[in-house]
Amino acid sequence: MDRTRPLTLLLAGALAAGGLLAITPAAAVAADSEVARNGGFEAGLDGWTCTAGSGAVVSSPVHGGTKALQATPAGSDNAKCSQTVTVKPNSSYELSGWVRGSYVYLGASGTGTTDVSTWTASAPAWQRLSTRFTTGASTTSVTIYTHGWYGTPAYQADDLSLFGPGGDPVQLPAAPTGLAAGSPTSTTVPLTWTAVSGATSYHVYRGTTKVQTVTGTSATVTGLTASTPYTFQVTAANSAGESPKSAAVTATTTSGGGGNPGLPAHALVGYLHASFANGSGYTRMADVPDSWDVINLAFGEPTSVTSGDIRFSLCPATECPNVESVADFKAAIKAKQAAGKKVLISIGGQNGQVQLSTTAARDTFVSSVSKIIDEYGLDGLDIDFEGHSLSLQTGDTDFRNPTSPVIVNLIQAVKTLKAKYGAGFVLTMAPETFFVQLGYQYYGSGPWGGQDPRAGAYLPVIHALRDDLTLLHVQDYNSGSIMGLDNQYHSMGGADFHIAMTDMLLTGFPVAGNSERFFPALRPEQVAIGLPASTQAGNGHTSPAEVNKALDCLTKKTNCGSYQTHGTWPALRGLMTWSINWDRYNQWQFSQNFDAYNWS
Repeated sequence: MDRTRPLTLLLAGALAAGGLLAITPAAAVAADSEVARNGGFEAGLDGWTCTAGSGAVVSSPVHGGTKALQATPAGSDNAKCSQTVTVKPNSSYELSGWVRGSYVYLGASGTGTTDVSTWTASAPAWQRLSTRFTTGASTTSVTIYTHGWYGTPAYQADDLSLFGPGGDPVQLPAAPTGLAAGSPTSTTVPLTWTAVSGATSYHVYRGTTKVQTVTGTSATVTGLTASTPYTFQVTAANSAGESPKSAAVTATTTSGGGGNPGLPAHALVGYLHASFANGSGYTRMADVPDSWDVINLAFGEPTSVTSGDIRFSLCPATECPNVESVADFKAAIKAKQAAGKKVLISIGGQNGQVQLSTTAARDTFVSSVSKIIDEYGLDGLDIDFEGHSLSLQTGDTDFRNPTSPVIVNLIQAVKTLKAKYGAGFVLTMAPETFFVQLGYQYYGSGPWGGQDPRAGAYLPVIHALRDDLTLLHVQDYNSGSIMGLDNQYHSMGGADFHIAMTDMLLTGFPVAGNSERFFPALRPEQVAIGLPASTQAGNGHTSPAEVNKALDCLTKKTNCGSYQTHGTWPALRGLMTWSINWDRYNQWQFSQNFDAYNWS
């Protein structure tokens, strides 16, 4: 009522004065209207950006119309879907929407005053959320969003609305400038460019194909072919549309060093208990069947956890009565190599904790491992760091630029060994799923601390050495359930686990749900699946029939079950097993099944 009184008094005064006056309003007030775009999701995700690919449009359940948003939290990603809209300064707005699920949030940021949010702990049926805010004196845009909570199921949102004065029309951004390519690898090219005013995202093109959309001013294009030139351009985008393309930049991928140093197209890798005995018994090097293409000597172990001084010797006769002499062992290695086999020293294992926490330990590692390789005439090195060997210090959050000494020193040590022995040096790694695939959900101690600092800790090592890496064979055993790219948990023991875990390596994934930190895919010829050779060898034994199903799915896209892979990889290198000794104990079931498998 009070808002109309000044105008009524003014009119009365003018009439009383007996004159007819023209009244001009001070400034037209923008009429309240709907400011959000596609709040009912009838046009899909047009106008909305969801973190880590967490959002999708569904036709059921819906609140109004025929579509609604469904978003799924995963790991440290809370499935945030947002939209930046233009607003007027010093204006009031009402934000509302309908949601279903547990711990669903609706809010606005960048208001210029007090950012707002509202939430519901439980909405088994559609529930309306609403909140209000006033923009600051210079605020011309705000971001509205909805998100779930960590570890909760998918939530739904529909009919999201921001009601208030419409802002000035959004201008199409200019084309980005300063596009530059960093140092390529054999499969990736990093790109950077200058920020564009008004842009909310950027599209990256390889030739004429759009390959990525990012919100920052850098991206790494993955999945490229070695020794190949590529041309890239970038556009800027906002709600008004997409800018013209930037000037083009060309980069050529490297030839790579990990490739195929004399391995067959499909290889079988096994660990030979050379320095100890267990229930499987001792197997002489000369008695290892020709099925095995890579033989990893288990294990080289440190004199102490932090010394970096690695030692290897054959199992003592008191423990292994049938152990061969050192001379016979070396002669058998040469015979295997003459037959085209590779023999490596494997460092670590369950009991061999190795922490290269100092540069002195790093240098000792290089010299002591070199001594073993030279003494036995070996072809290379297998990194089997387990337990607490690798962990990430607090604040070490980007796998592309690690800062933790045990990580940095290991990378430098392996690069030194690679440089010393040249292109024929065979480098393999056998991490546990905890150190690799778990990185999809968790990385180190996390943004708020409290997580296990070992989570995903192999990722920076694999990434830094990907051009030197011959084979990565993650241990798909002795593992808890791990979330795959379908955001479902997968458990060991069947084909599904190996399919989901291997698909992650061959597709790549955002680390800890951060799409800006994407772990690039490995080449299929760099990947083998790690399994126990028998039920006695480790938890998660997989029957030969299930092993074959996994190979069928990954190489032929048949027998996939419920999991849908992101590609088909006939060049998948093969299988790794713990161990040759346990396979012998089990009447060579594992290796004979591999030999009989039809890869075509």
